Amino acid sequence: MRATLSIRSVAMALALCGASACRQDMHDQPKGEPMEASVFFADGRVARPLLDGVVARGELDLDPHLHTGKVGGQLVDTFPFAIDAAALTRGRERYGIFCAPCHDAAGLGEGMIVQRGMKRPPSLHIDRLRQAPAGYLFDVITNGYGAMYDYSDRIRPEDRWKIVAYIRALQLSQNATLADAPAQERARLEAQ
Repeated sequence: MRATLSIRSVAMALALCGASACRQDMHDQPKGEPMEASVFFADGRVARPLLDGVVARGELDLDPHLHTGKVGGQLVDTFPFAIDAAALTRGRERYGIFCAPCHDAAGLGEGMIVQRGMKRPPSLHIDRLRQAPAGYLFDVITNGYGAMYDYSDRIRPEDRWKIVAYIRALQLSQNATLADAPAQERARLEAQ
């Protein structure tokens, strides 16, 4: 009898504890949805305007050449900054991370995804892509094309341009002639 009484007491205590935890305050808390009216703010809006001098993430595009690859709505064939050895090194690194899985290290379109059965991307060495303006390659990296998705949220604009510079170096390396070599190198190559 005593055991039954203590089991009932424990069950009653657990039931009381459980009942006290069934409040919905956190579930039913007051919150504002975008475009909803609000009595809290003087202007009656839940969505707050940006403060003066604040730029929303991804909205500071002061240089269209840098951020779009276009000037006056036309694709450019120039780079928005000087390309040096450090820029090419960075472009090669970023290319290896983001582009080589599909396009492979040489840009021939035989990357790992092709070996896994996915659609083969075009070689970066075809005439159409070698003759395309640099802004076109930048635009494709930024916005995607065909099965390629966009990298605008993964690669900064400066690094996208460095990748384009590296792609141009790849294209030149696979399609260069002896006339493209510097004079001193040309003489050395001709001697061999």
